[in-house]
Amino acid sequence: MAAIPVIVKHQGKRHDVELDPTSTGETFKYQLYSLTGVEPERQKILVKGGQLRDDTDLSTLGAKPGQTFMMMGTPSGGEGAGVFERPKEKMRFVEDMTEAEAAKADGATPAGLINLGNTCYMNSTLQTLRAVPELQEELLRYSGAVFGGSSSRSGFDPSQFSLGGGGSSIDLTASLRDLYKQMSETQQGFQPLLFLTALQTAFPQFAQKAKTGHGFAQQDAEEAWTQIISQLRQKLKIKDTAATPESSTEPSTATQKDADISFIDKYLAGRFESILECDEPAAKEGGEEPVTSEDVFLKMDCHIDKDINHLRDGIIAALEEKIEKRSPVLDRDAVYTKKSRIARLPKYLTVHFVRFFWKREARKKAKIMRKVTFPPELDVLEFCTETLKKQLAPVRDKVREIRKDEEDVARARKRQKLAHKHEEDRKADGERGLEANGPADKKELVKTKQTEGKVGDKADADTEMVDAVYKTDAEYEAERAASIKAAKKELFALIDSDLAADQGANKSGLYELRGVVTHQGASADSGHYTSYVKKQGALDPKTGKRKEEDGKWWWFNDDKVAEVDAEKIDTLSGGGESHSALILLYRAIELPTAEEVKD
Repeated sequence: MAAIPVIVKHQGKRHDVELDPTSTGETFKYQLYSLTGVEPERQKILVKGGQLRDDTDLSTLGAKPGQTFMMMGTPSGGEGAGVFERPKEKMRFVEDMTEAEAAKADGATPAGLINLGNTCYMNSTLQTLRAVPELQEELLRYSGAVFGGSSSRSGFDPSQFSLGGGGSSIDLTASLRDLYKQMSETQQGFQPLLFLTALQTAFPQFAQKAKTGHGFAQQDAEEAWTQIISQLRQKLKIKDTAATPESSTEPSTATQKDADISFIDKYLAGRFESILECDEPAAKEGGEEPVTSEDVFLKMDCHIDKDINHLRDGIIAALEEKIEKRSPVLDRDAVYTKKSRIARLPKYLTVHFVRFFWKREARKKAKIMRKVTFPPELDVLEFCTETLKKQLAPVRDKVREIRKDEEDVARARKRQKLAHKHEEDRKADGERGLEANGPADKKELVKTKQTEGKVGDKADADTEMVDAVYKTDAEYEAERAASIKAAKKELFALIDSDLAADQGANKSGLYELRGVVTHQGASADSGHYTSYVKKQGALDPKTGKRKEEDGKWWWFNDDKVAEVDAEKIDTLSGGGESHSALILLYRAIELPTAEEVKD
């Protein structure tokens, strides 16, 4: 059968289409997809007797040359979406990639770490620290040699060391640099032999053998985290113009601006301001003054007891501690209260659940099983000094206001789309009515349309339908982009100038959860450690920016790596011997940069 020339009307445009009577409705829809950009599943084509279905045999339509069809629907990605174009870049298949290229491809599963004998505590710690991209970037700039006196960075000679400690000196920072680099080039389980030896050489307690004689003794992941961070703090130095946590509150001098500081101090260390005061009134009456001090912290503790149910409660309890010391006024030991508040917030905040304690009667570490919940977003303003609160509060409040506005706009958009769908359905019903009722009724309906909608002249009204006022996806996205940019400008203007100069500081007081180290079991000397790390959005090679995240997490169980939903993280609050959070890694929420708010 010969093709039949027909006309398809869509959004006020006429499209000349060759209808093949030997094909189906699905084929016809794909023809229209190439012309309009509207995906077949979003098309609604009105024909005699109702709506064109994918399995409709086009020969049954009895189409005549020049016959007009009405099509409704919009592209899913806005105006112009879905139009066929030649790919700008040649497609590459995974089979054609090297192992390193496949590991860096979008959606690639990250490398796990093989357990070398009760080394799950180390593996989970390393996987969570790897969630700090700035750390990986800075490690790549680190020029230290793995072995003392060696300039090699490409690997190691197994004869230079023996697993379990001893051997030549190994730079832990350099070995971590090489480990992360090697992990980025594979999706297979990787053996962290060299790093384990570096850790055991620097800290011999991690080389302790298991009582069974098989492998090493189980260790505490929090202790491993602390020791690794301490080594990085000593070795990983960077240039910075902002004040460091150790700096005084006086303005920075030229010498301070040019000095090297630790990467850890910049991105992972905060500062407490504390007041130590004797609890006994006699000391105060005798003239003893409270003592103020400043202390750097690399993690915040969450104390756990019978009254602690949430992370907030545990942090508040940890910020106020009792200390027994000698009172110079009373000339004897007395109890003091030390109250601390945060004076500087790092970009990455580590929180430690203090779950392990020494059980004297059992002569071993026991675990507090109590369930303690923690949020995906943490607001720490109430833990801060009054000065820092005043700097953070305007930004935090503006962020919340912008989020609420975005939610309101999204809801309004959904309502608009629903109303538009109802309008399309009404039009479709009207068209079917025209076909069924015949010419006399059709003219009467057109007359009504002219009266209600004020359509143009009668000749045009026979074929034209008037859409209700409705924003296309493209128009909506353009308005949304303009609104977001305006909001970013307002938000950027509220960032405190002192905080803005401190690149490694949190400027809003809001954190989002990025990593969790968990422990399964009843004792720190046994059980099993794993870690959860939130997936990053794919990296756009053109802009260098991350795309929107999908909300999923990677679960690292030694060399086994699996993708899990965010709901899984809610189950890690504890309450038994199952996996419970031991270390949380929070990251400051993203705020607009000067580049993003430029006109």
